[in-house]
Amino acid sequence: MPPKSKAAAAEPVSVEDLFTSLHRHIQADEFTQAVNVADQVLKAAPGDEDAVRCKVVAHIKADDIDKALAAMRAAEHLPIDLSYYKAYCYYRQNKLQEALDLLRGQEETAAILQLESQILYRLGRMNDCINSYEKLQKFKIDSMDLKINIIAALVAAGRASEVQAAMKVQKVDLTTRALRDARSFELAYNSACSLIENKKYSEAKEQLDLSKRIGKEELMVEDYGEDEIEYELAPVSAQLAYVQQLQGQSQEAMQTYVNMINRKSADSSSLVVATTNLISLKGTKDAADSLRKLDRLIEKSTASNQLQLIENLDLKLSPRQKEALYSARVLLLLHANKTDQAHELVSGLLCMFRDSVFTVLLQAAVHVKEKKVQKAEEILRQYAEKHPESSKGVLLALAQIAANANHFQLAADSLSKIPDIQHMPATVATLVALKERLGDSNAAASVLDSAIQWWKNSMTEDNKLDVFTREAAVFKLSHGRDDEACLLYEELVKSHGSIEALAGLVATSARTNLEKAEQYEKKLKPLPGLKGVNVEALEKTSGARHVEGPQDMKVDIPEEAKKQKAKKRKRKPRYPKGFDPANPGPAPDPERWLPRRERSSYRPKRKDKRAQVRGAQGAVTRETAATNAGGSSKGSQTSGSSKTPAANTDQPKASNKSRKKKSRS
Repeated sequence: MPPKSKAAAAEPVSVEDLFTSLHRHIQADEFTQAVNVADQVLKAAPGDEDAVRCKVVAHIKADDIDKALAAMRAAEHLPIDLSYYKAYCYYRQNKLQEALDLLRGQEETAAILQLESQILYRLGRMNDCINSYEKLQKFKIDSMDLKINIIAALVAAGRASEVQAAMKVQKVDLTTRALRDARSFELAYNSACSLIENKKYSEAKEQLDLSKRIGKEELMVEDYGEDEIEYELAPVSAQLAYVQQLQGQSQEAMQTYVNMINRKSADSSSLVVATTNLISLKGTKDAADSLRKLDRLIEKSTASNQLQLIENLDLKLSPRQKEALYSARVLLLLHANKTDQAHELVSGLLCMFRDSVFTVLLQAAVHVKEKKVQKAEEILRQYAEKHPESSKGVLLALAQIAANANHFQLAADSLSKIPDIQHMPATVATLVALKERLGDSNAAASVLDSAIQWWKNSMTEDNKLDVFTREAAVFKLSHGRDDEACLLYEELVKSHGSIEALAGLVATSARTNLEKAEQYEKKLKPLPGLKGVNVEALEKTSGARHVEGPQDMKVDIPEEAKKQKAKKRKRKPRYPKGFDPANPGPAPDPERWLPRRERSSYRPKRKDKRAQVRGAQGAVTRETAATNAGGSSKGSQTSGSSKTPAANTDQPKASNKSRKKKSRS
């Protein structure tokens, strides 16, 4: 019998053994080997659903998203639903809308809802994201990551006030002691973010310090170095600096931001937060340097009106953070008087953030900078009409722009369209001032009356009824409405009984109802200095008389006053800079303050009398006369052939006075 060949001796491995090997590789995180074994399974059993799924998952775990998508495309002819894995791959590639479209119509399992919530969070649709998390609660998933994500979504949606109630449903205690026991620095960090949104800065700082301490301990256990720990906890450090900034500790916050930026000891998203907060802290100072800091986070794009962030920041930043970054750049360009660049960038932002309030405000700001006020007003007015539910900031901006442009009617109409601030003191004062500028005192008075009526029905602790009543009384008194002012002062006296209100009532009713004025005047407390004054005798006097010349008046001055008057404070002499009183040097000239012509040492310059011409107009100098007489000058020799007669010096010309006398005769 012939011996068996080696190829024939190698028996084929069973599919069961291959799956056993595949499971072992996946458990050991050996994903490359798992893919190879999955290929062997598919060769032995083509179209095996479990082998296809294992191969796709192994590629995803190995971060080979493109290979995972290729494996799914190769299995499209098989009756296998891989929509979830395909949606996850699109999510990893930031193809968020395509991923969301794939999940639509799928059965709402826990995995589907978790992926959907993550996609919605990345898209900035926070309310929809929270709805997905609420649907997840029916699965009763006890996951710390889920609780952390719920808090993050509520904070990002502007619903931080609901965090405590949501965590009670999840049976999570957010007190500092409970967070310390839970040993979760991410949960403490997100809880601190919710406290910041609720303006509880001291409690937020306490939880951020706790988060930093817990995170440092956990990372040290995992053998992280100091630089690595600082890098991992950079978001906590940036948020701590932000709390310091809100509490007025500007120098400490600025130092943290500068250290993070210069040392690059943070991830890219934390660097963006630090840079943007530093720019907001510096304000308009050195706009060029702030622009350079932002340029480090932005790459050049082919389109002039678009920005492209570095290091995949589009994947790491939320839409709210990206909008803040772009908005900071637009504002810096406006402060640097680079209006053209700001205009181009805003046009790009309008496409990136459709229906965004802040983008519309930036567009209006650019038009105002370009002195196109009417165009800015039109843009804001159109947005307010289209989005009335989110137009509060737009209407406030429109009112400010219109008031600065002396468009008082438009400013008043804009403020009147914001219902929740209609009866606040600042709004009422502004509306009254605008109505007065328009010359409509009746409308201004109706604004005050409406505010008074609203505060009468209000049940708030900080009631402003007395403030508005007093101001309305003063306003109506100044506009000749004495009866209405008297009624308002009477209400104040009955409700509060203040002396100021009583005095105002007496002064006002004296104009309209003298009996009422006398009635309330009796309630006024007498002044202590008027007890010995006879009012009737004072009225009968003829008044003060003018006294000619000074009068000798003896006034008794107390001894203490005399001593205080005698003790005059001696001030130390103030010397010029660099003057040594011990070595004063020569005394200064006492005449140094006088003009030079008035000083005793002044000597005027002597004039050259030889060049001076004396005598009547037309007279000849001595030198000229001597030259003409003697004929010895060179000029006379050269001009000897001329026939010009010599001047007759024996008969001087008549003076001007003699000529005038002759003309009169």
